Amino acid sequence: MAVTIASSTNDNSVRAALRSPRRLKTEVLAGLVVALALIPEAISFSIIAGVDPRVGLFASFTMAVTIAVVGGRPAMISAATGAVALVVAPLTREYGIDYLIATVLLAGLLQIVLSLLGVAKLMRFIPRSVMVGFVNALAILIFIAQLPHLIDVPWLVYPLLAVALLILVFLPKLTSAVPAPLVAIVLLTTATVVFAFNVPNVGDEGELPSSLPTLLFPDVPLDMHTLSIIAPYALAMALVGLLESLMTAKLVDDVTDTHSNKTREGWGQGVANIVTGFFGGMGGCAMIGQTMINVKVSGARTRISTFLAGVFLLILVVGLGDVVALIPMSALVAVMIMVSVGTFDWHSVNPKTLRRMPIGETVVMLVTVAVTVATHNLAYGVIVGVITAMVIFARRVAHLTEVIDVAHPDEDTRVYAVRGELFFASSNDLIYQFDYVDDPKNIVIDLSESHVWDASTVATLDAITTKYAARGKNVEIVGLDDASAERHLRLSGRLGDGH
Repeated sequence: MAVTIASSTNDNSVRAALRSPRRLKTEVLAGLVVALALIPEAISFSIIAGVDPRVGLFASFTMAVTIAVVGGRPAMISAATGAVALVVAPLTREYGIDYLIATVLLAGLLQIVLSLLGVAKLMRFIPRSVMVGFVNALAILIFIAQLPHLIDVPWLVYPLLAVALLILVFLPKLTSAVPAPLVAIVLLTTATVVFAFNVPNVGDEGELPSSLPTLLFPDVPLDMHTLSIIAPYALAMALVGLLESLMTAKLVDDVTDTHSNKTREGWGQGVANIVTGFFGGMGGCAMIGQTMINVKVSGARTRISTFLAGVFLLILVVGLGDVVALIPMSALVAVMIMVSVGTFDWHSVNPKTLRRMPIGETVVMLVTVAVTVATHNLAYGVIVGVITAMVIFARRVAHLTEVIDVAHPDEDTRVYAVRGELFFASSNDLIYQFDYVDDPKNIVIDLSESHVWDASTVATLDAITTKYAARGKNVEIVGLDDASAERHLRLSGRLGDGH
């Protein structure tokens, strides 16, 4: 039985896929579909970053191949991304490509250091409502990114798009032998070439490279002045890349019902960026849209698909560039629209769900979506969403704290019981809940049903004691658990004047 369980948990391993022709075919075709979808994205992000399209394409190749080996989340796709492009664009405009490459190398190093310091553990502080908002915002951004390809274009684009969407919707209901996106791309490309349709294609997005990437080192002075220029951009790139990659890894965990090594994924992103930098790439991180194509649409589950996506990308743009350039953009737009529809959490906006969900959870989700869509930066949306969730949680917990007059053992003694969690948001109002003037000589504050979490609470307890002492009354604090007692003993009387 033990052997059976062990083998079943390895069904998504590379070795298991290599032993199964059916599953290997799924991985290979998934890699091909992702490679085709990566090409226009990489070119677009190169334009955003202010660099030659080859810089983004080579970055996508090196990122995908490297992360397939060193990453912690099988089947996840990493490549040149819009978030990273937005971060480095001002640097590239002002200082040029060499400073960009130096920034990518430093960002990779920072990602390794941050990951080894345990930054991945911070993922546990991201609430479910933020994750839902992240997914919904991602779906909206993917859809918005397709709109430029559907505005002011020849009318033939629309029927081609409709045909591609029909294939993507109905073909999976008939057969899963071949990925529907690949069928749509091949059929629309063939039709476009045979009938000489004049519609936008991949070649219109930018020039494809004709040679392999080569090793290089950035031509920048190795001094503190250079570091002062690239360090802020490198840190921003490192943080944005880590956040998007870890969030994507968690999303894939949920989709595949498997667990991934987030720390390995973090430092793996750093290694991939360093490799990318030495090959003249613009750097990147996990690509959520392409990952969903790989995992959700194509059914890939192993590192094989990620590795082959990078390899196929290089083969396509260098060896078959003339053919790839003929692919109509309407086919790739249709694929991304279906990814957008499949990614959106429709259950989260169902009226029944919204009625059952606490208003605070819905607010956090909407804030995450709004900020992300407004800034086109998933990292900003997640950060603001987490802060919003923290504020709402703090307000909610603060209102659960109460002070109750529970006993009068004698005419000179009154016992108060404090119930709830005591921290900065709840303890600030604590000082106003005692009757300093009319209370008897001896006051007992029982904290057996609460917990002291921070210095603000200790300072508040000191202030209460001081107010009673000013009127000649004694205060005894009892019922502290071990952690609260230790914190109170260590800080009481050492936080100022108690006010």
